[in-house]
Amino acid sequence: MSLVFPNKSRSFEPAQQRVRFWGHDSAIEITFFVEADALLRMVPDTSLDEQGLLSAFDRMSAHIHDMAVKSYNRDRGRSHVYVIAARDLQN
Repeated sequence: MSLVFPNKSRSFEPAQQRVRFWGHDSAIEITFFVEADALLRMVPDTSLDEQGLLSAFDRMSAHIHDMAVKSYNRDRGRSHVYVIAARDLQN
């Protein structure tokens, strides 16, 4: 089975300045984080508060999910936690 994102929930982690979201591969839950810097590259006018970063995430969720799938497929089985950083947007 491939990675899917049936749960639309996401949460902001202020100490790490990132948004957490989850994907599922069959019964396995995979945790993903997208860093604030990555969100700022995707949506440059984003404010660095919770509302701004969650709004940017929602606006770019399809693109973020595509990047998460690529990251997961590249490293499948090595981890259950993945981080999408600004440097990943260059690929």
